[in-house]
Amino acid sequence: MVTARDLLEEKLRRIRNKRIALSRESFWEYCVTRAPSFYKEDRPHLKRIANTLQSLYEGTLLKPNGEPYENMIMNIPPRHGKSRTLILFCEWVLGKDKENKIITASYNEDLATTFSRYTRDGISEEKIYPHEIVFADIFPEVRIKHGDGSYRQWALEGQFFNYKGAGLGGSITGKGGNILIVDDPIKNAEEAFNENALDKQWQWFTDTFLSRQEQSDRSIKIVNMTRWSKKDICGRILESEEKDEWFVLLIPAEDEQGNMLCPPLLNKKRFESLKRLMDETIMEANYYQRPVDVKGILYKTFKTYEDVPQFERIINYTDTADEGSDYLCSIIAGVYQGEAYILDVYYTKDGMEVTEKETASFFVRNNVNKAEIESNNGGRGFARNVKRIIWEEFQTKSVVVKWFHQSKNKMARILTNSSFIQDHVYYPVDWKQRWPEFYKHITEFQKEGKNKNDDAPDALTGIAEIVNKRGVTVLK
Repeated sequence: MVTARDLLEEKLRRIRNKRIALSRESFWEYCVTRAPSFYKEDRPHLKRIANTLQSLYEGTLLKPNGEPYENMIMNIPPRHGKSRTLILFCEWVLGKDKENKIITASYNEDLATTFSRYTRDGISEEKIYPHEIVFADIFPEVRIKHGDGSYRQWALEGQFFNYKGAGLGGSITGKGGNILIVDDPIKNAEEAFNENALDKQWQWFTDTFLSRQEQSDRSIKIVNMTRWSKKDICGRILESEEKDEWFVLLIPAEDEQGNMLCPPLLNKKRFESLKRLMDETIMEANYYQRPVDVKGILYKTFKTYEDVPQFERIINYTDTADEGSDYLCSIIAGVYQGEAYILDVYYTKDGMEVTEKETASFFVRNNVNKAEIESNNGGRGFARNVKRIIWEEFQTKSVVVKWFHQSKNKMARILTNSSFIQDHVYYPVDWKQRWPEFYKHITEFQKEGKNKNDDAPDALTGIAEIVNKRGVTVLK
């Protein structure tokens, strides 16, 4: 005889089996099953993240030309579930196919180990209550290999290798994966301002991490991070020739109408409090995904020209290279009614055996009236040789070459003259194409933080000082 209890148990069994089947086929449903208190229908951004990840994995996230994306960037505010969702994604794809090989990288070994441990523990989880649904209920054939105890690297039963977590800069030699994930590569704002640190991250990402990718039917890369800087990993990807190969999932905490992304996770009152307490540049980076250096750049506007006036004089300022990593920066400008028009730029790391002759030719062919060369760190000898070469090679004394000792603080000079440069210095409309490195070092120069190269802003400041007739004491 079938009792009411039997009928109820049968109904619950059908509901449970349906939930397991849904979780197996849909990553969003898997998230709902595994963490129902967090993955709710009133948090649509989580569903969007989950569905996008599944589409990427299954090859249904398509480019405009109809080809599937294999790479994705995730730029989402902190504490909105992005890393948690990626951990569940790692579980789910290993359940779908235990031949998947995952390599994850975070800013240090501890965070990488935590990411790996949560993934492993999620697969190994044992239920406390009979009605619970754990990983083993959804994917009963997938288990952690017995005795494979390392949290940084482990495998599933029947496999040699399935997962490795590494800190950025760490070794992943000998391991390859078809799913590569970078999660939170930048630790804090201080690191985001450190150009050398960002350079090292990019070198490791391109030279080490990407080389670990194996080609297969499901070979994908995911970069999940706060947009800190134009020179962070995302920024460099999006400025590279590969930018169209990456799908960008960018979700700010607040939209243009002032609506919060997910009030249960971050409400308006709390957000306004954060705005009052938090540094503006950090707020912009963390919650709007606007790179810090967009706010932190020194020169925000640049005036350009197509035609030039009849110049009163043509001047030059030259900053010689102090060390092997420095640039020689020599700028020629025409002056008219207190305005400077940049006419030519010589920007190079070549040695003095090359630059002395080239600088002399540079002055003559641009009809420079007066050139002022910093005499610091060998600049005096450089200036004398340039002056000699101009006479010996070109038989002219039309270029007056002077040298001087620069005693003022470089950064103070650059900051003091930045307003004048933005208001009274003009560049050719094609200056980005004509002098790409000079353009890059001027347009990306930070008013705070560690700039790798300051030679271009230093020489540009020298032009401003000459026009303003301040800051330069010429040695006769």
